[in-house]
Amino acid sequence: MRALRLLEWKSDPVLVEVGDPVPGPEQVVVRVGGAGACHSDLHLMREFEGGLLPWGPPFTLGHENAGWVHALGSSVTDLEVGQAVAVYGPWGCGRCARCQLGIETYCENPAAAPVPMGGGGLGLDGGMAEFMLVPSSRFLVPLPEGLDPVSAAPLTDAGLTPYHAVRRSWHKLAPGATAVVIGVGGLGHVAIQILKATTAARIIAVDTREEALALATANGADLALAPGGGVADEIRTATAGHGADVVLDFVGSESTLALGAAATRMLGDLTIVGIAGGTLPVSFFSVPYEVSIQTTYWGSRPELVEVLDLAARGLLRPKVTTFTLDTAMDAYTAMEAGRLEGRAVIVP
Repeated sequence: MRALRLLEWKSDPVLVEVGDPVPGPEQVVVRVGGAGACHSDLHLMREFEGGLLPWGPPFTLGHENAGWVHALGSSVTDLEVGQAVAVYGPWGCGRCARCQLGIETYCENPAAAPVPMGGGGLGLDGGMAEFMLVPSSRFLVPLPEGLDPVSAAPLTDAGLTPYHAVRRSWHKLAPGATAVVIGVGGLGHVAIQILKATTAARIIAVDTREEALALATANGADLALAPGGGVADEIRTATAGHGADVVLDFVGSESTLALGAAATRMLGDLTIVGIAGGTLPVSFFSVPYEVSIQTTYWGSRPELVEVLDLAARGLLRPKVTTFTLDTAMDAYTAMEAGRLEGRAVIVP
């Protein structure tokens, strides 16, 4: 079969021929219907190097995946060949307290995981290929009726990651509250849909690109702002001087973190999802009182079930542009240049 593989750090992936995977007793082979292209893949290609992560190349890219069960290991009894499934991306040990709750993103025994702090497309072979080997059926979630793999694939990260970030702050998003989404890209535009579908909060979007602000408005943002010296004041003016109850930063740069700190209300949440590498100095006087600052990584398997349910009911509709394996690098080129709206999905 053909697969788009990262052969070494700081290089473009290449399309090569590899052998078809064969499942072991507990494993499942999925025929890939769609594999999302993520901005974090660009970090793998451009910035990361040996020693930063507990795994490395070579491996097939693609950590947002959905398709159909193609072959089952001898001990797998909870799935059927031909069944449509989404792949839960973070692969933990399956036995620690966090994994037992389905929160394999925060596995506490990564040495016993299929790959430490990674998964398919992140250290092990992912879904930018005709077939994908999944190490356990627990990493597969049956798709609800009416949801196809191409639409489901980006939801496994671009839907699940913002859903987890929003869900943990639901108690601060009652009617009358305000949420700010910084960065209306592949994750940010879905975050706006999630806020609209699951809360009654007012939504303010911030992005440098006019087309992204238009996308934010189309997806339910009540106010769309371009960043600048006075944008934090604009947010405070729009919130009667209080600031935002929840700020979700899908960029994570120095400037966006500073904006988040300046725009968050006392007792609010500032959640950092983007991995642009910025830092935020925290001291007694640097942020409003009792602001909670946290980073999040992906989400849990039970949350993925909820995300897929929302999508099957038409409440989440990520903007998707499809590419073939032959044109997969075009997706990353457009992403790197800031020309890609929404999410790119590779369809083998």
